[in-house]
Amino acid sequence: MVEPTREYCALIEHAQVSDPAWLGRLFRLLPRLHAAITAAHAVQGEALLPVHIDIDQRFELFSRLRTELGERDSYWLEYDNGNAIHPQHMSGSLADDLTDIYFDLKPGLEMLARVKPDKVLRYWRRSFELHWGQHLVDAERHLYALRAQQGFGE
Repeated sequence: MVEPTREYCALIEHAQVSDPAWLGRLFRLLPRLHAAITAAHAVQGEALLPVHIDIDQRFELFSRLRTELGERDSYWLEYDNGNAIHPQHMSGSLADDLTDIYFDLKPGLEMLARVKPDKVLRYWRRSFELHWGQHLVDAERHLYALRAQQGFGE
């Protein structure tokens, strides 16, 4: 889990969204990250509490990614019953997905120097179940659609 997490965080920190190969690397990395977190065995014990997230840093990263993604950022979510859902809740943002995943994973990497790896794994698994797992699935689905429609210059 540590290696794909490091790779993901580095890819986001040094995002070159205008380079189509960057989206291709992201497209190939997200399934590896997904496989790593789902293959990680549940470790017994209490999960660490999330660390404080700098809202300004989060907004800065989101804004940069959203600007660079441009029209590739937004996507429609799929629902079985659209009648019960307000239209503004039916769209998603790849920039938001990538930012939320990043800010759920990065604290774990920083905690590795201070706590045992099993505690970090509990933190990642719990935050995956509560939050970034849905963002991961949505980002994977949207990247698949982008690749099918536009390709990534591969």
